[in-house]
Amino acid sequence: MKKTPPELILDGQKLNWHLERVQAWLRGEPVAPVTIDCALTRRCNYRCVYCYGQLQANDEKRMTRDVIFRFLDDATEIGVRAISFVSDGESTCSPHLYEAIRRGRANGLDLALGTNGYRLKAGELPEMLAALTYLRFNISAADPDRYAQIHGCAAGCLDRVLENIRESVRIKRSAGLPVTIGLQMVLLPEYADQILPLARLGRELGVDYFVIKHCSDDESGRLGVDYRRYFDLVETLKAAEALSGPGYLVRAKWSKILSGGTRCYRQCYGPPFILQLSGSGLVAPCGMLFARKYRKYHIGNIAEKPFKEIWRSDRYREVMALLASEAFDARTMCGCLCLQHKVNEFLWEIKRSGRLPSPPAGPPPEHINFI
Repeated sequence: MKKTPPELILDGQKLNWHLERVQAWLRGEPVAPVTIDCALTRRCNYRCVYCYGQLQANDEKRMTRDVIFRFLDDATEIGVRAISFVSDGESTCSPHLYEAIRRGRANGLDLALGTNGYRLKAGELPEMLAALTYLRFNISAADPDRYAQIHGCAAGCLDRVLENIRESVRIKRSAGLPVTIGLQMVLLPEYADQILPLARLGRELGVDYFVIKHCSDDESGRLGVDYRRYFDLVETLKAAEALSGPGYLVRAKWSKILSGGTRCYRQCYGPPFILQLSGSGLVAPCGMLFARKYRKYHIGNIAEKPFKEIWRSDRYREVMALLASEAFDARTMCGCLCLQHKVNEFLWEIKRSGRLPSPPAGPPPEHINFI
């Protein structure tokens, strides 16, 4: 009998498979994050029109090789299970990315990279792909002119990105690597004309999935996202999903796209389980709170102090307690539809009901440590 492949969850959360940490958290015990999302630099070679990073400016420290290695070692020591190099910078702009991937892999961490793909080095791809759990290319247009417009880059950049995607797929297949390779579109309603071309392009390239996500905005709406307009795109998104086939999955993040940019929860419980670090070295609960104006939520900087000391500090506990208190309201005091959103919904229901769900039946999904 043919074995059913594990599920690939692109619109949800996986904290259900880490209930021992949820139980410890409910008892008031300190828990190490399951996942840390971080960047190795705040620099980026693109200027995407929807980039939340432009709203996150903070005091930047030098992310040296030693700082990065110490962070990865500390994360391993305290029990972190996965590191995703995404956050608020393009980590391929760091000279230490490939060494960091090797160090994290040697430590036994699950690793992922989200990138625009332009600066990937062909000679590093075989070893990098062997070390990663997943590689995600951020691509929001299939047409070269639209790509340059949306991503704020030079004409012709798309050709090089597609070359790197094709080479990554070729290496994965020829070496039989388990790494998942996907494409992600950050969808603004005005770029809906690129949804179907990108879905077809992903199938042509041979990647494992193409996911379409909403655009997050801050509490002041500075990116100008009109969440009402997403409802007009339902049929187009369904048509894109219909292009899925054997070995290729197309999914829209429906739960966020059709949320209207609203939340059901008031307190923020997610950061202890899925923490974010800025490419500046800043440790803060999440990317929504990186900017200087949110200093009251800033915990420390890994360029100045070892991460394990920051995690064990009174300051860490104070900030996490503040977010989980009545003094904080996630509906009005930070940006919408954040990285922790689905985890927050899950934890909010547990807090509201007072019941911990039973462990999920059946095999675990793919990428279980990227919650």
